[in-house]
Amino acid sequence: MSTSNRRFPAEWEKQQGILLCFPHNGKDWPGKYEAIQWAFVEFIKKVATFEQVFLVVADEKLKTNVIEMLETATVKMTNVSFIIHKTNRSWMRDSGSIIVQNGTKREALNFNFNGWAKYKNIHLDKQVPAKVGEFLNIPVTQVLYKGKPVIVEGGAIDTNGKGSLLTSEECLMHPNIQVRNPSFTKADYEAVFKEYLGITNVIWLGDGIEGDDTHGHIDDLARFVNEDTIITIVEKNPKDNNYKPLQDNLKRLQNAKLENGKSPKIVELPMPKRIDFDGLRLPASYANFLILNHCVLVPTFNDSNDRIALNIIA
Repeated sequence: MSTSNRRFPAEWEKQQGILLCFPHNGKDWPGKYEAIQWAFVEFIKKVATFEQVFLVVADEKLKTNVIEMLETATVKMTNVSFIIHKTNRSWMRDSGSIIVQNGTKREALNFNFNGWAKYKNIHLDKQVPAKVGEFLNIPVTQVLYKGKPVIVEGGAIDTNGKGSLLTSEECLMHPNIQVRNPSFTKADYEAVFKEYLGITNVIWLGDGIEGDDTHGHIDDLARFVNEDTIITIVEKNPKDNNYKPLQDNLKRLQNAKLENGKSPKIVELPMPKRIDFDGLRLPASYANFLILNHCVLVPTFNDSNDRIALNIIA
């Protein structure tokens, strides 16, 4: 396939469906596994109202159980398709392929998931792009640079569909913590993004939020919501550890340019109050939303800022 006609579509463009994985690794949800399963059922129900759900399940036994749960919740089953494949974890935005346009066709890019440069048990997750590509009948391309695999998770990048891309230095450029691509420079990443995603303009933010074990994913920080508008989270409490890095990111965005040379419109989004679990801060952020056909799903935290954030995003 040609490498010159690729385009990374924006999330708000027309979608065939959403790739999800039903959780089966209870260790990822200590003490919360049963509740998490029903939360996923509700999530699937929302998505299936508007478009297809391509649901990865570990085996036929789990598929049977999941169908029973979905039917109990009156999910629109005609919009749910099952892909049988055991995974290590459930985060398809990161381990799944990134679908791009290549001319008039679609292409699935395998960005060589490595467990966020943190986990070793990833061999099943690494097979997800090939399995999904086969199911959807989309050719899969391994992303390489100078002959070596390039590692980038879907949650680390965001685009306006016109050639601009958001990412963070903490995630992709940190010299010694969760290093995805050792010795990579910004120019290296930008060359990869241009070749495989059709990106001509990269906007680099700094650090991510406290508690983010992906180490700086952009999908917790700042998101394009149309071709020239970026929503970014801002912490109002100067004593909070997120205050300074988020102020730095805000300044970077205020000084940024789009692919057409114009300045983006910046919309500030509040942060929820700090949430801790087992002594650790959780990376709670309203920016971690999902745009569907005719709907946006936004995380809420039983917080006074929930309604404010929803009104801004709406």
